[in-house]
Amino acid sequence: MLSPQARGLCYYVTRMKNFWLVKQEPSSYSWSDFAAERGTSWTGVRNYAARNNLRRMCKSDEVLFYHSGEEKAVVGVAKVTRTAYADPTAKEGNWSAVDLAPIKSLRRSVTLREIKDEPRLSKIQLVRQSRLSVMPLSSVEFQTIVLMGDAKGGGSAAPRAMLN
Repeated sequence: MLSPQARGLCYYVTRMKNFWLVKQEPSSYSWSDFAAERGTSWTGVRNYAARNNLRRMCKSDEVLFYHSGEEKAVVGVAKVTRTAYADPTAKEGNWSAVDLAPIKSLRRSVTLREIKDEPRLSKIQLVRQSRLSVMPLSSVEFQTIVLMGDAKGGGSAAPRAMLN
């Protein structure tokens, strides 16, 4: 649960949008499921670092939806519609959930291999801390992946100057 101070921080920081990546095994809950439901409560996170990232999310922050497991690719863009609250699926402990809604599917999936091969994404936590299920992204990292996913032929669609 967010403290009043943290809620105030979210309000204060709304002038600066934050960007995130969440990972989900598509056999459990895919982008297609998420889009069909038009949103969900992001529950079940049981890692302290990921939980803390959920608590830092603010309403309207943008989120990349990543299929883990076999596919290993970013497939869509979502947004935060409700900030952190007590996870109703937690039987014990101090765990949090947020609500997310889909914005758009990417024209094509951006694979982990493509992310690793893109120099602008060399510091992304997806590569450095691959087991973390909720992670922050910089604006450049977020934009780079979205542009790669919206490109027709693959690869980066934007010149470097556009993202710097």
